[in-house]
Amino acid sequence: MAILRIIETPDSLLREKSVAVDTVDDALRTLIADMFETMYDAPGIGLAAIQVGVPKRVLIIDLQEPADPGDEQSPPVKDPRVFINPEILTHSDQDVPYTEGCLSVPDQYAEVLRPDRIRARWLDEQGVGHEEDLDGLLAVVLQHEMDHLEGVLFIDRLSRLKREMVLKKLAKARKERALKAA
Repeated sequence: MAILRIIETPDSLLREKSVAVDTVDDALRTLIADMFETMYDAPGIGLAAIQVGVPKRVLIIDLQEPADPGDEQSPPVKDPRVFINPEILTHSDQDVPYTEGCLSVPDQYAEVLRPDRIRARWLDEQGVGHEEDLDGLLAVVLQHEMDHLEGVLFIDRLSRLKREMVLKKLAKARKERALKAA
């Protein structure tokens, strides 16, 4: 397994539409394993293949919920999930706000409205099909990661003013990191 480089905005690759996966094979499973290692190292809870430079309709999620929600120090329970060629079949009419961040827009967060319940279909890393009703954070993260497959970042769902503020903060943070590294 390997830690891959996560592409950050404004890299134009993040704006490409990802292509469907035709074959679930060992090469794809290796990519998925590398994506998990990369996501855990970052750290994050979701990652689309395009974020590591592979324009395929593959994404991974692990919410890493605490074993004991009342104890912040309890180690997280890993529940890695793989979504190949995911589709949203239906969604609720109710949009809810979630504060989102993205490994491709590092250390920036903003509130985004998304449907709170969806019905999705996808293949897992063995090529087995699934169809399931999802809600809460899992539904939000899946929608966020699926946006990447269409070349959409969470900041695209913000007002122009909020998006510009996030991008200015990101530019400032990059400049500060560059000065510290010099």
